[in-house]
Amino acid sequence: MTAFLVFAGKCMRDFIESHSEMRFTEELPKEDKVRNMRGAQILCESLLCEGVDTIFGYPGGAVLYIYDELKCFEGRLRHVLCRHEQGAVHMAEGYALATGKTGVALATSGPGATNTVTGIANAFMDSTPLVVITGQVPRPMIGTMAFQEIDIAGITRPCTKYNYAVTDVSELAEIIHEAFYVARTGRPGPVLIDIPKDVTAQVGLFEYPSDRPRDLSGVCDELAGGMSGDESTIVAALEKIQRSKRPIFYVGGGVTRSSAGVELVQLSEQLGVPVTTTLMGLGAFPAKHPNSLGMLGMHGNYTANMAISEADLIFAVGVRFDDRVTGNVKTFAPEAEIIHVDVDASSVRQNIKVHHPITGDARAVLVKMLELLPHDPTNARTTSFGDWWERLRGWQRDFPLSYQTSDDVIKPQQLCEELARLTDNEAIIATDVGQHQMWLAQYYGFRRMRQSLTSGGLGTMGFGLPAALGAQFAFPDKQVIAFVGDGGFQMTSQELATAVQYRTDLKVIVMNNASLGMVRQWQEIIYDKNYSEVDLSAGPDFVKLAEAYGARGLRAEHPSQLEDVLREGLGSAGVVVMDIRVAPDECVFPMILPGAGLKEMKLQ
Repeated sequence: MTAFLVFAGKCMRDFIESHSEMRFTEELPKEDKVRNMRGAQILCESLLCEGVDTIFGYPGGAVLYIYDELKCFEGRLRHVLCRHEQGAVHMAEGYALATGKTGVALATSGPGATNTVTGIANAFMDSTPLVVITGQVPRPMIGTMAFQEIDIAGITRPCTKYNYAVTDVSELAEIIHEAFYVARTGRPGPVLIDIPKDVTAQVGLFEYPSDRPRDLSGVCDELAGGMSGDESTIVAALEKIQRSKRPIFYVGGGVTRSSAGVELVQLSEQLGVPVTTTLMGLGAFPAKHPNSLGMLGMHGNYTANMAISEADLIFAVGVRFDDRVTGNVKTFAPEAEIIHVDVDASSVRQNIKVHHPITGDARAVLVKMLELLPHDPTNARTTSFGDWWERLRGWQRDFPLSYQTSDDVIKPQQLCEELARLTDNEAIIATDVGQHQMWLAQYYGFRRMRQSLTSGGLGTMGFGLPAALGAQFAFPDKQVIAFVGDGGFQMTSQELATAVQYRTDLKVIVMNNASLGMVRQWQEIIYDKNYSEVDLSAGPDFVKLAEAYGARGLRAEHPSQLEDVLREGLGSAGVVVMDIRVAPDECVFPMILPGAGLKEMKLQ
């Protein structure tokens, strides 16, 4: 009798589940199969209308209608099957950072959706345009604590520009159109669209909007001041720069997001003003340009930090004045008037007193400045700040970046210099966060925008490998490298399977110091060498790990092996993991300790 009841219960459950599945599936009207579409098809067609060619995702029950439809879109929409939803979002980020387009990620409901949160928060902090699509349980089941139900819209509200919970198929095309507009307009950022499963099966009329979305001033508050900035304020800013004695351009990721690198170089050359960049601004101004002072901040170089401290005028473009740059805000640039250009008015005066705010897109403002500035083909203005440049060159000469070389162990700085030499500073490189990230920023010498892909604001371990993979999908013929630490690599190393499955040429360089290097450095310097839970010497063997995934593994343990391993790995076809064993006790210098000012650099 018990067995019969169990069998009957199973049959009833199967009937209910199959019936409920049938409830969501609507037949297309026979008279119009072109414009009447299921929600899943409307979604795919809408993505094509937005110029999307690649989606990074992972399937599950709530998005199966979408995956059913994606099979029909092969050749028009490429779907990349990732191994974890966090990896999918990071890949979408890498794709967006490398191309300037809006990245797209797709995940199912419940844990699939919650696994996207780290990537969404990372994109929010670094102003990366993303549209993340999540599945949701059917509308009648919302609020019932159904299997894999979660309020992902509520969870991600603090770390998205905007998010949508779709309630009817008739809204879907308009929401997608609006989401892409919000993601890329003004200060870019992530947008989430949560779609119930039954909406993806619901039939509706597809007509994609062709005009600008509704008034979004309440959503994109940064648009309130316009995109080009006030001309009179820009004229005044130019006059202040030209009248100053010790000016400096301080530029960040906003220059790259607005593709303003060319204009920045032109303005610096015409005015003869030095340029320092943030970590997120690397490549926005060529590192080898004579006007470049390199990176400033906690691990910035001596000249850049001294220059910003001694300047009498700071022209800040696309930056947030975050704590890793300013150090102690009470002692930051005490003699400088500050002009701040940012598309997001809420970022101005948030951390630092700004004397002359300009709300506008970085490129639009720089273009306007160049128009207002008489062109000087001889670049004669480069001598107009002669005394200032003499001081800067003196600092560069007396306090260059340096380290103690070794004949016995590979130094991390040596690895970065050798990588720069072998790639001619041309590779697209994605990093995790930590010592390797800082050494690469100091020693690689990025030439152009969208070449350095890194996690800045959130500092996300595990970002490097999937972000590099996203860039490799965007540019299959370019040299793309994941430059990672042994700690961060282990957080998303499963994406090696994705890299191999799609036959990419991704190269992974693991700076392996057998520890959580940056945490260890802080414990050494600040916590009196009380090393607590930073030892990663137990492995794994990264060469064997690479081979297990079907990739090639190489290792360098001695300085004499470094060039050969890098040359062989970078020159080989397919996915290659290079395990580079570096000095375990090396620290990143300069370093500004917590609470200290930019001038209080610890140099060794």
